[in-house]
Amino acid sequence: MHYSYEDMAKMIDHSLLNPTLNTDDLQNGIQLALAYDVASVCILPYYMKECANLLSGSTVKASTTIGFPHGGHTTAIKRAEAEQAVADGCEELDMVVNISKVLSGDRDYVKQDIAAVIEVAHAAGQKVKVIFENCYLDDTQKIRLCEICTELNADWVKTSTGYGSGGATHEDLKLMRKHTGPNVQVKAAGGVRDLDSLLTVRELGVTRCGASRTSDILNEARTRLGLPVIEVTSTGTSSY
Repeated sequence: MHYSYEDMAKMIDHSLLNPTLNTDDLQNGIQLALAYDVASVCILPYYMKECANLLSGSTVKASTTIGFPHGGHTTAIKRAEAEQAVADGCEELDMVVNISKVLSGDRDYVKQDIAAVIEVAHAAGQKVKVIFENCYLDDTQKIRLCEICTELNADWVKTSTGYGSGGATHEDLKLMRKHTGPNVQVKAAGGVRDLDSLLTVRELGVTRCGASRTSDILNEARTRLGLPVIEVTSTGTSSY
């Protein structure tokens, strides 16, 4: 399989969402994302403005979460979160659907809930990834969400938060790619921990992947491509 380093790096959304990360951890994580030139940093919402400032001028996008991790916020709160995120410089918003309403079969509520965030983001020229949390859904519910996201011109559909009972599966990724329109991309989250896994989901049509093991994945890619390995520490970045 032919690929470049950029192909791999620009698939990765470096995840900084663990609630125990302190500000030094967040700063170091942003520097790591810059060193590896990934697609985006998905960071805790309170740190969005600082993250956007640190990424300014780079090719790494600033992203954060909406309604995370359970999706049960009211639509008004999700809209307010989206407005705050955009005001803070967010370029990509990862929102969680209202899982309870999906399971209840309330299609109109689910559609309006997703639409509220997409409207805010798209009005500002930014993008939205809609998180399904597939581990709690059956295939009919997943397909219905794919159809809604296609109708609303969501930018990505995403398998999981990484905090549910399961992550991305190949079966779900195939189903999501099959049932979303060409205007919607697919993001995998949860379970892609090495380069071979990333290459496999890429073959299934995935364009983004949430990852916390970014350095391991991309250093393996660099090694296979004959490029220097990157090492990021609290004192700086080096390659060898």
